[in-house]
Amino acid sequence: MRVYRSWLRRSGLALSCGAILALMVVASAVQADDWPQWGGPQRDIVWREKGIVQRLPTKELLSRVWSTPIGEGYGGPAVARGRVYVMDRLKDDGVERVLCLDADSGKVLWQHKYQVHYTVDYPAGPRATPTVDGDRVYTIGTMGDMHCLDVQRGSVLWKKNFVQEYNAKIPSWGMVAAPLVDGNQVIILAGGSRYGAQIVSLDRQSGNENWRSLNHVEPGYCPPMMYTYQGTKQIIIWHPHAVTALNPMNGEPIWFEKWQIKADLTVPTPRQQGNRLFLTSFYNGSTMIDLGLDGKTPEILWQGKSSSEVRTDGLHSIMSTPWVTDKYIYGVCSYGQLRCLDANTGERIWETFEATGEGRWWNAFIIPHEDRFFLHNEQGDLIIANLSPEGYKELSRAKLVEPTRKVLERMTIWSHPAFAMKSVFARNDNEIVRVNLAAEKSGK
Repeated sequence: MRVYRSWLRRSGLALSCGAILALMVVASAVQADDWPQWGGPQRDIVWREKGIVQRLPTKELLSRVWSTPIGEGYGGPAVARGRVYVMDRLKDDGVERVLCLDADSGKVLWQHKYQVHYTVDYPAGPRATPTVDGDRVYTIGTMGDMHCLDVQRGSVLWKKNFVQEYNAKIPSWGMVAAPLVDGNQVIILAGGSRYGAQIVSLDRQSGNENWRSLNHVEPGYCPPMMYTYQGTKQIIIWHPHAVTALNPMNGEPIWFEKWQIKADLTVPTPRQQGNRLFLTSFYNGSTMIDLGLDGKTPEILWQGKSSSEVRTDGLHSIMSTPWVTDKYIYGVCSYGQLRCLDANTGERIWETFEATGEGRWWNAFIIPHEDRFFLHNEQGDLIIANLSPEGYKELSRAKLVEPTRKVLERMTIWSHPAFAMKSVFARNDNEIVRVNLAAEKSGK
């Protein structure tokens, strides 16, 4: 209620408690259908909508509600309050863009573009998913250009450049981490080497700095996450030297666990499971950290011993975030192996290439939905499957979008879809599409 009243004050509304409660019911219904940031409404990459198809209708290209032309980019879309937000790059014009589309028609409602010069590897557009919060959308470009835009008109409310303001070192593959909104603050991986500005908290309204924290040169790629351990909110920051928990009020460290990551590849989002935290990296493999009864005393429960991308012993994910339960872990390893691990020991239970192909960096995103999973692989296939300790069982598969980016000797798509409005919103380097996945009234 306190958070909602704060939103009402920002919106200039004065309502009775009864009216507030009524609006809360409506707002909850709207939010349940949205995917307003990296990982969805709860930032945990889980799709919770009801009334979704049990099987995909065809093995051919899925029928679109709409398709809209778009430039190149790796960042997935965000969907909020009937609008779609996505970033792209127009290479010939030397600009990055933030696009706002009507979710029903795909019509471009507004765009904001700005000049940017790329100096990174794989320079095929922005990486980070926009974060939508109320009347504002926050975006981060490949070279550290951050914008706070008005959702209605796309006008710039404030902006930052991480290199100019924080002396940021842009990683080899650009700035990737999506902004995290917590109340009236926006928490960003700024990567600043000046005066401990790797992590910065900005005022949601003004962009003024609240606090800054950590002093490592290499920021990595992992988005800041907010988890609660034993009743205490902690910002989890996984960078190439350690995983660290910060106090969201002031940025002060709560705990840290050193872990040196090869090639700075801290990419997949850390997963909380009870009092544990799971991490996985391409070269260094995976580790499970137990934070103890107080949620502040880290101890490694188990850790893989392999530092090879080929001779792997657990889960060596390049970008896909695994799904973790109290007993099992499901994730994609370094060469496309979809694996199941024992969550208590890290031992492998099974692996398969059925959902992916076999080769370096092969990827598939894993999205839990009710009692099954949606998987979006880098060939643009959308798959519905069951994952269990007994193995992988594919229920149906269809083409969602065509792969458009050549990596090694194959065409790929490495952009995470959004699941909202009983639909999937997905993009490649040519188009962004909406596909309806609502079940028919018969329930089929």
